[in-house]
Amino acid sequence: MRDLTYPSIVLMARAGFKVLGLRFRITGTEHIPATGGAVIALNHVSYLDFVFGGLAAQPVGRLVRFMAKREVFDHRLSGPVMRSMHHIRVDRSEGLESYATAVDYLKAGELVGVFPEATISRAFELKDFKTGAVRMAAEAGVPVVPVIVWGSQRLLTKDHPKDLSRGKAISIAVGEPVVPTGDDAGGQTARLRATMADLLERTVHEYPQHEPGAWWVPARYGGSAPTLEEAKALDAAERRERAQRRRRTTG
Repeated sequence: MRDLTYPSIVLMARAGFKVLGLRFRITGTEHIPATGGAVIALNHVSYLDFVFGGLAAQPVGRLVRFMAKREVFDHRLSGPVMRSMHHIRVDRSEGLESYATAVDYLKAGELVGVFPEATISRAFELKDFKTGAVRMAAEAGVPVVPVIVWGSQRLLTKDHPKDLSRGKAISIAVGEPVVPTGDDAGGQTARLRATMADLLERTVHEYPQHEPGAWWVPARYGGSAPTLEEAKALDAAERRERAQRRRRTTG
């Protein structure tokens, strides 16, 4: 797969990181396979997770093809960029097509980035996981590599204004690969989630700029973020509001 723009965009992103004075701590990159396909399963706390998640593969010289919602590809600015980087367009009404494309990518030896939670967690903890990451890995015969990104929510996330002030810490932790067998997608997804929960807890505890009471810290770690139950209610309200807007538009 030819990449004419992806390397240049990576360089531009790194320049942006320097301007922002971001302080990175990246661990476990030896778990990213140097060759062959793999699903990169990431938690989702900000709009920038795909940018930072891709850094996990940089030490071994790999590029990650992320699965992203249709709206990103339909945008007049981001759409051409996403297509040029060979990311995968996800249309929730035609999910089988994007799933098949991801499996083809994996069989061709690509790294495919997936957010099993599907949407950003307002609680900054792991939501329920979809089974897609495990199912596509099993079908393609490749491992799932868990990755936790932490600190990105402080820059740009739901319900909060962006904050591009300098010096924020970004932690990226890569865990040991999980090899799904395909015989119990639900059970293996639960085990993947448990693995990522342990990795998230360790990453939060080791985060160098932890602030008790801060909005971006989960409630059970002493922060003021919504609990998972409160976040679930906010998500439901957002879906209802979105549905109402669609009805007004089409009506």
